[in-house]
Amino acid sequence: MTPSDEILDVVDEHDEVIGQAPRGEATARRLRHRCVFIEARDASGRVFVHRRTATKLVFPSHYDMFVGGVVGAGESYDEAALREAEEELGVVGLPRPEPLFRFLYSSAEHTWWSAVYQVRCELPVEPQAEEVAWHAFLSDAELEERIPEWTWVPDGLETYRRLRALRSL
Repeated sequence: MTPSDEILDVVDEHDEVIGQAPRGEATARRLRHRCVFIEARDASGRVFVHRRTATKLVFPSHYDMFVGGVVGAGESYDEAALREAEEELGVVGLPRPEPLFRFLYSSAEHTWWSAVYQVRCELPVEPQAEEVAWHAFLSDAELEERIPEWTWVPDGLETYRRLRALRSL
């Protein structure tokens, strides 16, 4: 099965399941579904940052400061967060990611309910080659310096801004 064939729950504006569709169709038809975003920090508190591979269905070759992805049909946000974090970081035995908040992301091309998490990854990472073309752990200051310099996934950038606002309260 290719990523485009993965079955997703389609949800309404209240995050209630109203149907299912293959991922490729959900993307092409702008059907609202569910995604998880996990901020992964190493033992020194640095943020895992990566550039997506050129073969990604959505936002190829863009940088991201979150690991994550779509929530499969019938899967909970919490299950998806742990699965996606372990897959993308290439680790086993990661602590359960801590949920922070949810929001509805919407652009002209995409819309999904977004569940945001954080996790501490003290294990050596071996990122998934199909997902990650480059990676590093950056300090918060280094990440801030890169924001205007690199092309970021727009949903990750929106999530990052919301997370920063939450932490500054």
